Amino acid sequence: MKALICGAGIAGLVLGNRLHHHGWEVHLVDHVPGPRAQGYMIDFFGPGFEALTAMGLQSTLREFASPVEEFCYINGRGRKTVSVDYALFSKALDGEIASIMRPALERMLRESLADEIDLRYGTTVDRIDDDKAVLSDGTAIDADLIVGADGVHSRVRALAFGGEHHYLRHLGMHTGAFVFTDPEVYEQVRGRFVLTETLNRQMGFYGLDDDRVAVFAVHRTPDPALPEDPRETLRHKYAGMGDLAERALAQCPPPDQVYYDQVAQIDMPGWCDGRVTLVGDAAHAVSLVAGQGASLGAAGAYVLAERLHRSPSVPEGVADYERRWRPVTAAVQMAARDRVTEWFLPTSSAKLLLRRWGFRAMRLPGLDRLLVGPLFPKDHRTVAELST
Repeated sequence: MKALICGAGIAGLVLGNRLHHHGWEVHLVDHVPGPRAQGYMIDFFGPGFEALTAMGLQSTLREFASPVEEFCYINGRGRKTVSVDYALFSKALDGEIASIMRPALERMLRESLADEIDLRYGTTVDRIDDDKAVLSDGTAIDADLIVGADGVHSRVRALAFGGEHHYLRHLGMHTGAFVFTDPEVYEQVRGRFVLTETLNRQMGFYGLDDDRVAVFAVHRTPDPALPEDPRETLRHKYAGMGDLAERALAQCPPPDQVYYDQVAQIDMPGWCDGRVTLVGDAAHAVSLVAGQGASLGAAGAYVLAERLHRSPSVPEGVADYERRWRPVTAAVQMAARDRVTEWFLPTSSAKLLLRRWGFRAMRLPGLDRLLVGPLFPKDHRTVAELST
């Protein structure tokens, strides 16, 4: 059996790994010229953590992860307003969590691929015919399975299911991320997640290594259109948020080194059409505010591979994958829209103070698991149950 996967991000890499494990010939393509360097720090937990554990990659994941000791908010004067020992989050998840830069997670998964997998950058799917897929470099592949693992702006989804405008739900926010080098800022944020306590916009900072600092930013905007110059937009939108933010903005790299996109979800009536299907953000982006996109992408890819291995045909396998996996992602999407957004990015002082006191209450005996639970939900069926 032969698979063509478009998208060498987290979902595509996991799927390629598992399909090859089950004896498939795998072709993996991505339109970018090489591995992505842009991205932000993520908390990797839940079904994705289960999937990588089942693949024997848990110890490797921890090796690539970054140490975090404290989660805290600061005001405009740089003073800490609330802090939480990160061990509380780990305890609530029974240790099944890893803080890791998204590019580092992709590198770990890329290095886990077998040499036999055909991985091509600077290449995408140009056309899907009845009997083959034609790549942008002219190669024709008679694939038994074609998978769009190519993110919110999926090329495969557009070819097989129609334009993005049919499925994209803008959540009224834009986000950006970049990395810069500054020894003094690094010392201020090393070993911590540091976030600004601000209304309608927020910046976060984390110290990596070699004096590098990772930054992410998110702000509310009703306009989904992306700016021509993301660096200038970041400098304009996040001005006046304190010395730490100003120092980061002053050292923001050129636009081609900045990740910038709208915060959005993908809501589709169906992900599968015969031998064509979608995984990860291409199928069910849950958005930055939900905080589980990478985990759900990895787990969904794992479930797809296992259902294909256990099904008598490709169409039956992909249909069974969607039947099992859709309820999981739909619940996360709904939670993000209904409850998480205001907690993540408050629109009023009252809501900001409510969040502050919620985090402070986590330090009280007996309340830690009760209050941490909604931030890191575990009430899903296990990946093992969904795969067998």
